[in-house]
Order: sequence, then C-alpha cells, then structure tokens
Amino acid sequence: MHATAFAPIAFLREHAVLAVSAVAAVASMVAVPPDSAYWGYFDGKTLGCLFCVLAVASALRLMGAFDRAARTVVARFGSPRSLALALVLTTAALSCVATNDMALIMMLPLSAATLVGAEQTRLIPAVFVLQSLAANLCGMIVPFGNPQNLYLYSYYGLHLGDFLRTMALPFAISVVGVVAATWWLAGRPGRKKASASARATQGIATAKTSVSSAPAASAAIGAIGAAAGPPTVPVPRRPMPLSHRRLGAYGVLLALTLLAVFRVLPIAVAVVIVAAALAVLDRRALAAVDWPLLATFACFFVFAGNLARIPELAAWLGPLMDDHGLVISAGASQVISNVPAAVLLSHFTDAWQPLLVGVNIGGAGTLVGSLASLITLQHFTSVRKVFPQTRTMPELSTAHFLSLFTLLNVAFLVVLLVVCRLCR
Repeated sequence: MHATAFAPIAFLREHAVLAVSAVAAVASMVAVPPDSAYWGYFDGKTLGCLFCVLAVASALRLMGAFDRAARTVVARFGSPRSLALALVLTTAALSCVATNDMALIMMLPLSAATLVGAEQTRLIPAVFVLQSLAANLCGMIVPFGNPQNLYLYSYYGLHLGDFLRTMALPFAISVVGVVAATWWLAGRPGRKKASASARATQGIATAKTSVSSAPAASAAIGAIGAAAGPPTVPVPRRPMPLSHRRLGAYGVLLALTLLAVFRVLPIAVAVVIVAAALAVLDRRALAAVDWPLLATFACFFVFAGNLARIPELAAWLGPLMDDHGLVISAGASQVISNVPAAVLLSHFTDAWQPLLVGVNIGGAGTLVGSLASLITLQHFTSVRKVFPQTRTMPELSTAHFLSLFTLLNVAFLVVLLVVCRLCR
C-alpha cells in the first residue's frame, strides 16, 4: 500500500521538470484552447535529432566506450592539479559528443571515486562545480552539445559555419576560464597539509590502479550513480564487452546522426535506421534513452506555441528581445532554465545570434540555469553516503558546495555577458 502511494511522489521527484512543463502546457491551454494549429507547435526535426543523439550516446555508454575512454585519460595524470584538469576537460570533451547531462552522469561518479582514491577528497566540491561548468559551457561549440542548441539549430535552419562563428568567442572564454579556475583551485593547499610528498604520490598511484581495474572502485562508482538517482534506467555494473565490431556499428550510427543534424540526411530516415539498428544490437540503449526529456520538449512546444499566440505578450516581448535579446535570454535561463527559455523566446525574435549565445551562457548562474547543474548537486550529496570517511569533512558540506557553485557560476555568467555584449 505504501509502495503504491509513494510511487507517484517518487516519479514526480525524479521527473520534476517534466511535471512542471506538463502543468505549464495545460495551464497555457486556458488562454489558447486546443485547435488544429497545435500540430504546428511540434518541431519533429528537433525531437528526431535529439532521439538519435540520446540513443547512440546511450548505446556507447552502456557498452562502456565512454567510461573506458575517460579512465584511460584520467590514469595518465599524476599530480592533483593535472588530475583535476583531466577530469574537468574530459567532461568538457564528452559534453560535445554525448550532451551535457550524459557527460555529467558518466564523469561525476568516476571523479569522486578517483579523487577519494588519490587522497584528494578536498577537491571534490571544486572539481564537481568545474565539471558542471565545463559540461554546460564547453558543449556550446557544437549543435548537438546540448538540447537547446539542437532546437535552435533546427528551428532557425542555421548553417554550421554561422553557428561556429557565433559561438567561437563565448566558447573560447569558457574554456580559458574553466582551465584557469581548475588550475587555481586544484593548486590551493587544503586545510590539512600532506605529511610528505610521497604520500600524495602514493595516493595518486592508488587512484590510477582503481580507475583502471579495481572492482571496489567500480562498485563505488556504480553506488554514487545509484544514490544520485539517474534520470533513466540504471546503468548495469558490468557493461557489455567492448566489441570492435559493435563499436564500428555505433560509429556509423553516430555519423548518420550527424548527417541528420546537419540536414544532409532526412531526419526520418536517421530515426528509423538508429531505432532499427539498436533494436537488433542492444535494446537496452532504446530503454535508456531519456524519454522524459523528449516528453518535456513536447510540453515546452505546447507552452511556447500557446504563449506566442497571445497578442499582448508578443507585443511586449518581441521588441524587448529585439533590443536586449542577449540579456533577456540569459536572464530568463536563470529562472526557467535555458532549454525552456530557448523554446519560448525563439517565438518572439528572428535575431537568433543573441538568443543562441544568451541561453548558452545562461547555463551558468543559478542552479536552474541549466538542469544539468541539478545532476551535479544530486551526485555531490551522494558522495557522503558512498564514502563514510568523508562525512566529517567541512569541505564536503552542502553549504560549502552551494557557495562555491554560486560564486564560480555567477562569475562566469557576468564575465561572459559583459564580453559578449561588448563584442557584438
């Protein structure tokens, strides 16, 4: 009885964004009752491209391709500073391939286990915050690095060259900022100084071993992911063996997905091929697709489409976006998150450049600026549950994490806003 009663509550907690977007969509129907125009709200190209990206990324994740690549990179670095840089920059690279959400889901548990094994537990809050920034800001350079880019790239029919030129400046600033902040924070002395340099070296060596093969570390990584409450189906502890033939097949599917994103291949063809191939190769990948995210997009389309048909709102928001599109889109992201901000504001402006830049740099700032940041918070709070030895460390308090998160994110947001506004 209790399990049945708590099931809806658990679902709402796990898919709070979907619930809120569904309520917003239904509420907007009061102002604009359903009619035949509703069918025009849904951007099939965006939904199709997002499905293909999520499905192929899920297949690669489930077979362990991303995990093995990340472990290989991390195991090559020895000092605390270089280890932190490896973790943060690997997250940035993965966000360009597997979207910001999935990059964090894959890298945060690995980072926690690696830093604890290297006796660098004090770095966990800083590395987690920087990984969140890297995933949200560094993935902006490609159309498939995050959901809002996929949507805007499709909605405005952008060309890749125009997209890259627009995002080059904020991307460069973000990368330089992330590297500089990681270098500085990872090099600061902790509250407890190491008794000898040999101890730190030994800790790093232990971490390298655990990152590459130790079952205990793998169990810890899986436990952190489970405690954080993944948004989709749980990841199996023992991923499918890394088959070169299967990896090649997924590489072909990824290439087809990119062709669809760049409008070389019809999206309907790509969806059919990806779905059919994964149904044969690994059905778990289809189950692991973030279906609630796709449903959330559908709700956003209804909500934004209805608001765009309210004359008073269009008359007020249209000129505002024309004059202050960058600030409005970045500011709206701080309140309703950057994905719904992109979907909503795109209906009120033809000036896609300030909107694209604004919702991307708006991923920094508050916790809701990008919903991927909430994934970071969930994983951070799970660290103490998995590693009991960290429970008494003041550096791992939630208050310390939130203060560091806010400080760094607001700093990045302000710098990016000022520079991008001056260089328009």
